[in-house]
Amino acid sequence: MTAILSASELMNELAGSRPPVLLDIRWQLGGPDQRPAYEAGHLPSAVYVDLDRELAGPAGSGGRHPLPEPEAFGAAMRRAGVSADTAVVVYDGGLGWAAARAWWLLRWTGHGNVRVLDGGLAAWTAAGGAVSADAVSPVEGDFKPSPGALGLLDADAAAALARSGLLLDARAGARYRGEVEPIDRVGGHIPGAVSAPTSENVGPDGRFLPTRALHSRFAELGATGDTRVGVYCGSGVSGAHQVLALEVAGIRSALYAGSWSEWSSDPSRPVATGPLP
Repeated sequence: MTAILSASELMNELAGSRPPVLLDIRWQLGGPDQRPAYEAGHLPSAVYVDLDRELAGPAGSGGRHPLPEPEAFGAAMRRAGVSADTAVVVYDGGLGWAAARAWWLLRWTGHGNVRVLDGGLAAWTAAGGAVSADAVSPVEGDFKPSPGALGLLDADAAAALARSGLLLDARAGARYRGEVEPIDRVGGHIPGAVSAPTSENVGPDGRFLPTRALHSRFAELGATGDTRVGVYCGSGVSGAHQVLALEVAGIRSALYAGSWSEWSSDPSRPVATGPLP
């Protein structure tokens, strides 16, 4: 099962006898609620899922977007029509971060058939896909989460992996180097982590680079052979997109979900700055 699919592939599946459940995960960091945008036009039959309320727990010591309680997440997915034996396709406005967060959570909690629409809503409309403003009332699903299917790191495990394996920092390079920090307490990175901005996994159209190109990119960063790979970002959202990109490249990785927002909130944790790990 591939982790992503194209707009044309999704069109074919929606025309089939068992169409996938569609989840609209549009979201903007620090931006307005995207439900009005969803209501103005979404993929036909897609259900809106709120990242801040349904794909994250309350902000606090675990970072800005800590993982939701599994049962709360499962209830949200059941309300959206997700069942254990149904295919799920998630999409967002095109950046891919929010859709990847939903993909990661579903995969981590044991759903085996979930994919991201490559390029999101923009790719769908560019391919001639229809949008609808109709209200959607999904049939209640039966999905029950069983966490642990994907790798998950806490702060101590992330620090250890930065020393013994490969820990990738998915944020913009300027934040990694500590030149700017618009959100968190302090700029910089986890000592030993390697800068790998998520933006470099996609082309100008927001779609993932070809598998071979992604594999080469990660190999150059050190993801070779049996190297254990971990990922973090600001708060566990764009990091999920990096995990997805690694999956497309055929490389398994673990997510430090608390990410820099959790790490930097503790003054006792070390902080590195500059371009080197």
